[in-house]
Amino acid sequence: MTTTDDFMQALQQAEQSGDVEALVALHAEDVTLRNLTAQTWEGKDGARTFWQAYLHNFERIRSEFTRAQESDGLGVMEWEATGQLKGGHELAYRGVSLIDVEGGLVKAFRTYYDSAAFVTPAAQ
Repeated sequence: MTTTDDFMQALQQAEQSGDVEALVALHAEDVTLRNLTAQTWEGKDGARTFWQAYLHNFERIRSEFTRAQESDGLGVMEWEATGQLKGGHELAYRGVSLIDVEGGLVKAFRTYYDSAAFVTPAAQ
C-alpha cells in the first residue's frame, strides 16, 4: 500500500467516526495544507485544525475515490463527496486532492473542488 492509499482510508475513517487522529498521524511535523481559501495550515496542529474544520461543516460526509495514483513523491486523488451540510442542505461535489509524500508521510496537502456545492439556495 502507498501513503496515498493510507491517506484515503484514514480520511474515510475520519468521515465515519469524526476522529481525525489517525489521519493527522499520516502528516509530517512540518506539513502544509491548502484548500480554495487563501489560508495555509502548518504542522500537525494545523492539520488537526484543518481536518476538524472540514468535518465540522457537515452533518455527514463520505468521500468516494474514483482514481488515485502515487508516483515520484506525488499522490493524486480524484473523488466525489456526498453528504449533508449542517442545517440540512444535501450536497454532492467533485474534486482533486494532491499530496506530496516524503518518508511515508504527507509533507503537503492541496485540494481543489467545486465550491458552488456549498452555496445553499435562497428560500423562495
